[in-house]
Amino acid sequence: MKTPRILAFGGSLRRDSFNQKLAAVAAAGAREAGAEVTVIALRDFPLPVFDQDLEDAEGMPSAAKALKQLFREHDGLLIAAPEYNSSLTAALKNTLDWVSRAETDDEPPLAAFTGKTAALCAASPGALGGLRGLVHVRAILGNIGVTVLPDQVAVSKAHEAFAADGTLSDAKQAARVQKLGAQLARHLTKMLA
Repeated sequence: MKTPRILAFGGSLRRDSFNQKLAAVAAAGAREAGAEVTVIALRDFPLPVFDQDLEDAEGMPSAAKALKQLFREHDGLLIAAPEYNSSLTAALKNTLDWVSRAETDDEPPLAAFTGKTAALCAASPGALGGLRGLVHVRAILGNIGVTVLPDQVAVSKAHEAFAADGTLSDAKQAARVQKLGAQLARHLTKMLA
């Protein structure tokens, strides 16, 4: 039986991102459920704002190629998406835009997304924990061929939720986030059987 491979990341570029910490907590749950998980930080893949004129003139940036390769090599996505002004971050949208681009004329459309499954979570200092932004992320992913699991977790008061070591202070909340990662791992295991 094939071991599912999951790519996990936060949708923020901030060095001490709550959502990067949240992605790591969810990734731990996926690993415990038997998945191979690669945790990345978007800040390690600096991208220009997507511009088709730039793409036509210079091709796909090397960081975009590297990200796209990672997306293609993994069966599932575990995304911790911050909420900026009631929506997703520019960094996350820009990542999705670049990774969606075909590199050759014979490449199938949306090759890095089609057939993938994603699980979503969010952390925000606000009372809703990023729920409004997840609605937009879910819609975008669904429109580009990604199946998004119905369960999601939103962590409110994120500035108070994490311990100094990056773990969630509330054991029940940590268990819910880890369970989300485990659900994705189990779903992919069934899909790949």
